[in-house]
Amino acid sequence: MKNKKKINLLLIRDTFSENSVIGELFLDGERMCDTLENPWLDNQRNISCIPEGEYKVRLRLPRESATRDYLHLLVEDVENRSYILFHRGNTAKDTRGCILVGLGSQQDFVSNSVLAMDLLIKEIVNLGGENINLIIKNK
Repeated sequence: MKNKKKINLLLIRDTFSENSVIGELFLDGERMCDTLENPWLDNQRNISCIPEGEYKVRLRLPRESATRDYLHLLVEDVENRSYILFHRGNTAKDTRGCILVGLGSQQDFVSNSVLAMDLLIKEIVNLGGENINLIIKNK
C-alpha cells in the first residue's frame, strides 16, 4: 500500500523590504530553511510573491523543466499564475515570482541555496514525496 501521509510545509514570511520577502520554511513542524521571494506586487507574474493561502505542491522532475536540472517543487493552483517553483537562487533577481530556499539570510539574500534545496528535497522524498500541502502566512 502506498504511503498517503500528508507532508506539511509552512512558510512564514517575516521580513519585508522593497525588493524581497524573507521567511522561514517548516516541514512537518520542523524548521528546514530560509526563503526568499519577490515582494507583494498584487500577484503579478514574474515580479510578485504569491498570495497567502494553502496550496498543493508536487515534486517536479528535471526533465519537466527547461531550466532546472535537479528535482524541485511545483506549487499548484495559484490563481492567475503558473509554474511557481521552490528552487535554487540567492537574490530577488533569481526568483521570477518563485520561492528560493537557503540556509541563511540577510536583507534581500539567502545563502547556501543548493544545499538547502538538496536537504529539503531529501526530506520530502524520505517522507514519500507525495501529498504535499503548503500553507503561506505573513507574520
